[in-house]
Amino acid sequence: MKAGSPDLATLGHRIRHFRAERGFTLDQLGDAIGLAGSQLSLIENGKREPKLSTLDALAAALDVELADLLAREAPSRRAALELELGRAQSSPLYATLGLPAIRPGRGITDDTLAAIVGLHHELQRRASEAIATPEEARRANTELRERMRDRANYLPDIEQLAEEQVAAAGHRQGALTHREVSVMAERLGFQLIYVNDLPDSTRSITDLANGRIYLPPASIPGGHGLRSMALQAMAHRLLGHTPPASYVEFLWQRLEINYFAAACLMPQDASVAFLSQAKKEKRLAIEDFRDAFGVTHEAAALRFTNLATKHLDMTLHFLRVAGDGALQKGYENDGLPLPTDVTGSIEGQWVCKKWSARTAFEHTNRTTENYQYTDTPAGTFWCATQTGRTDAAEFSITVGVPFAQAKWFRGRETTVRAESTCPDENCCRRADDGLAERWSGRAWPSARLHAHVLSPLPSGTFPGVDDAEVYEFLESHADL
Repeated sequence: MKAGSPDLATLGHRIRHFRAERGFTLDQLGDAIGLAGSQLSLIENGKREPKLSTLDALAAALDVELADLLAREAPSRRAALELELGRAQSSPLYATLGLPAIRPGRGITDDTLAAIVGLHHELQRRASEAIATPEEARRANTELRERMRDRANYLPDIEQLAEEQVAAAGHRQGALTHREVSVMAERLGFQLIYVNDLPDSTRSITDLANGRIYLPPASIPGGHGLRSMALQAMAHRLLGHTPPASYVEFLWQRLEINYFAAACLMPQDASVAFLSQAKKEKRLAIEDFRDAFGVTHEAAALRFTNLATKHLDMTLHFLRVAGDGALQKGYENDGLPLPTDVTGSIEGQWVCKKWSARTAFEHTNRTTENYQYTDTPAGTFWCATQTGRTDAAEFSITVGVPFAQAKWFRGRETTVRAESTCPDENCCRRADDGLAERWSGRAWPSARLHAHVLSPLPSGTFPGVDDAEVYEFLESHADL
């Protein structure tokens, strides 16, 4: 044991406790074991480790078993509070406050001591929540992206789990139906219930006590939204998730449930068979993959990244880009130079204006994919881009491959070609010298501030979720 360690502090408290019970002063007990009272005081205060012979002598003088003297439990509630206070005041967090340490003398009552310890617990809890800043989340997301890149974006255990669950629900071919998803839920002991008053901070709520999964009614008319959210809720149970202890764990759980849902909606065996045949006939297309399984274009594109490297022997990249050019999601294992910040994060970075992910917004015909070859410092890439729109803004979904692999895709015959030298700012971010000289000092753009730049990320046991709202919701539906 080290001086000042929790075990040594507990030992000191136990010695003091038994000494007080026996009515010994420090000097009296010290005389009984041949040790100065000042030296015994250091031991009781956890600042010196006693020798084994000293411990034997103490146990004999105090008439207790050596095992009782060395027990790890605090000898009393007061001692437990004092130990907890000592640990809290020795923490780096408390040191940053620059406050003096409180000595829990006799003048401090047990209730006062309990209140001080409680404040330390709350301080630690809030500090733990506060680490979920944008910087922390970006680092966590970058770590996750690198981890999946090393695995070719493929998780075989979840693939197998999804195949088993889908088959057990009676699914054989085609798109996974709403009825089959309901059967999957029933096999897990859950009933799918649609309500219109879910808390804004949740996509679904699982009532573990009563076996219910609450989903928003907006998903009922069709599409894959309802199926996907229900499957994600089930995935938490099937994968044995527990409340995440860090933002990395939270993001990993989100990735796993999304992966499971996609693997159910587009089962591996059926998907690989469909894609392999399309590759053989040199007509691979994300829009065909999408339509075959009744999912969104983005879902099909992401699912393609799971299977392409492992089963089709090709590298690729995926991009979701906002209408203003900001990269919202991205994955690559084909060498495409994605824009990054100094931490390696790609989210929010500007995509080159010459990439098809940006040029597709200029096309008037958006009913089908747009194809383009782009020459970059890392080589030439072929890309297929589909645009879409949410209630808030437009976006584009891109799947691309190196030039040599374009031969497997429909649209490879396109004559559209661009050259990008990004991240060189002269490519598309910096005006030419003549234009810059003409307007230098004669223009003043007012930058748009995105509110999320100033806000920490939602935090807590489940980041972003308002626990009180969830519990109130469950209470209001308890009589269903």
